[in-house]
Amino acid sequence: MIKRELSRQKRHKRIKMRMSGSKAKPRLVIKRSINNISAQMVDDSEAKILFALSTTNKEIKQKVATGGNVKAAEIFGGIFAQKAKEKGFLKVVFDRAGYLYHGRVKAFAEAARKGGLEF
Repeated sequence: MIKRELSRQKRHKRIKMRMSGSKAKPRLVIKRSINNISAQMVDDSEAKILFALSTTNKEIKQKVATGGNVKAAEIFGGIFAQKAKEKGFLKVVFDRAGYLYHGRVKAFAEAARKGGLEF
Protein backbone atom coordinates (compact mmCIF):
# COMPACT_ATOMS: atom_id res chain seq x y z
CA MET A 1 0.00 0.00 0.00
CA ILE A 2 1.17 3.53 -0.74
CA LYS A 3 2.63 5.45 2.21
CA ARG A 4 0.30 8.37 1.52
CA GLU A 5 -2.75 6.10 1.87
CA LEU A 6 -1.39 4.62 5.10
CA SER A 7 -0.92 8.13 6.50
CA ARG A 8 -4.50 9.01 5.57
CA GLN A 9 -5.81 5.87 7.26
CA LYS A 10 -3.86 6.71 10.44
CA ARG A 11 -5.28 10.25 10.42
CA HIS A 12 -8.79 8.86 9.94
CA LYS A 13 -8.36 6.48 12.86
CA ARG A 14 -7.19 9.34 15.11
CA ILE A 15 -10.06 11.58 14.01
CA LYS A 16 -12.65 8.82 14.45
CA MET A 17 -11.60 8.21 18.06
CA ARG A 18 -12.65 11.76 18.97
CA MET A 19 -15.97 11.90 17.14
CA SER A 20 -19.03 9.73 16.90
CA GLY A 21 -22.44 9.98 15.35
CA SER A 22 -25.81 9.31 16.91
CA LYS A 23 -29.30 8.91 15.49
CA ALA A 24 -30.03 12.60 16.22
CA LYS A 25 -26.67 13.85 14.90
CA PRO A 26 -25.11 11.26 12.56
CA ARG A 27 -21.52 11.24 11.33
CA LEU A 28 -21.20 12.31 7.68
CA VAL A 29 -18.28 10.34 6.23
CA ILE A 30 -16.84 11.20 2.84
CA LYS A 31 -14.89 8.78 0.60
CA ARG A 32 -12.88 10.12 -2.28
CA SER A 33 -11.43 8.11 -5.15
CA ILE A 34 -9.84 9.17 -8.41
CA ASN A 35 -13.06 8.96 -10.44
CA ASN A 36 -15.85 9.28 -7.86
CA ILE A 37 -16.86 10.62 -4.49
CA SER A 38 -19.31 9.10 -2.03
CA ALA A 39 -20.79 10.07 1.30
CA GLN A 40 -22.78 8.31 3.98
CA MET A 41 -24.50 9.08 7.27
CA VAL A 42 -23.45 6.72 10.07
CA ASP A 43 -25.03 6.09 13.46
CA ASP A 44 -22.07 4.88 15.54
CA SER A 45 -24.17 3.94 18.57
CA GLU A 46 -25.93 1.22 16.55
CA ALA A 47 -23.16 0.77 13.94
CA LYS A 48 -25.62 1.44 11.11
CA ILE A 49 -25.44 3.34 7.85
CA LEU A 50 -28.51 5.56 7.80
CA PHE A 51 -28.16 7.06 4.33
CA ALA A 52 -25.58 6.80 1.54
CA LEU A 53 -25.11 8.35 -1.90
CA SER A 54 -22.40 8.40 -4.54
CA THR A 55 -21.56 10.07 -7.85
CA THR A 56 -22.18 6.67 -9.45
CA ASN A 57 -25.91 7.21 -8.76
CA LYS A 58 -27.92 7.59 -12.01
CA GLU A 59 -29.44 10.94 -11.02
CA ILE A 60 -26.04 12.48 -10.29
CA LYS A 61 -24.31 10.87 -13.29
CA GLN A 62 -26.73 12.70 -15.58
CA LYS A 63 -25.67 16.06 -14.12
CA VAL A 64 -21.89 15.52 -14.12
CA ALA A 65 -19.62 14.05 -16.77
CA THR A 66 -17.09 12.70 -14.28
CA GLY A 67 -17.27 12.39 -10.52
CA GLY A 68 -13.61 13.12 -9.96
CA ASN A 69 -13.46 16.92 -10.06
CA VAL A 70 -14.37 19.91 -7.89
CA LYS A 71 -17.42 20.86 -9.97
CA ALA A 72 -18.86 17.36 -9.51
CA ALA A 73 -18.17 17.54 -5.75
CA GLU A 74 -20.13 20.81 -5.52
CA ILE A 75 -23.11 19.38 -7.38
CA PHE A 76 -22.94 16.17 -5.36
CA GLY A 77 -22.78 18.10 -2.07
CA GLY A 78 -25.92 20.04 -2.93
CA ILE A 79 -27.86 16.93 -3.97
CA PHE A 80 -26.65 15.01 -0.90
CA ALA A 81 -27.78 17.81 1.43
CA GLN A 82 -31.17 18.00 -0.24
CA LYS A 83 -31.78 14.25 0.05
CA ALA A 84 -30.49 14.18 3.63
CA LYS A 85 -32.90 16.97 4.59
CA GLU A 86 -35.76 15.02 3.00
CA LYS A 87 -34.86 12.07 5.25
CA GLY A 88 -34.83 14.38 8.30
CA PHE A 89 -31.12 14.93 8.90
CA LEU A 90 -30.25 18.56 9.60
CA LYS A 91 -27.31 18.44 12.03
CA VAL A 92 -24.34 16.18 11.32
CA VAL A 93 -20.76 15.63 12.43
CA PHE A 94 -18.46 16.00 9.40
CA ASP A 95 -15.79 13.30 9.10
CA ARG A 96 -13.36 14.03 6.30
CA ALA A 97 -11.84 10.54 6.68
CA GLY A 98 -8.28 11.79 6.97
CA TYR A 99 -8.38 13.69 3.67
CA LEU A 100 -7.05 17.23 3.68
CA TYR A 101 -9.75 19.90 3.75
CA HIS A 102 -9.26 21.33 0.28
CA GLY A 103 -10.30 20.63 -3.28
CA ARG A 104 -13.16 18.16 -3.64
CA VAL A 105 -13.62 17.63 0.10
CA LYS A 106 -13.93 21.38 0.72
CA ALA A 107 -16.25 21.85 -2.28
CA PHE A 108 -18.52 19.04 -1.04
CA ALA A 109 -18.60 20.42 2.52
CA GLU A 110 -19.40 23.97 1.45
CA ALA A 111 -22.14 22.81 -0.95
CA ALA A 112 -23.65 20.64 1.78
CA ARG A 113 -23.68 23.63 4.15
CA LYS A 114 -25.37 25.77 1.49
CA GLY A 115 -27.87 22.95 1.00
CA GLY A 116 -28.93 23.20 4.63
CA LEU A 117 -26.81 20.73 6.60
CA GLU A 118 -25.28 22.09 9.81
CA PHE A 119 -21.79 21.01 10.90
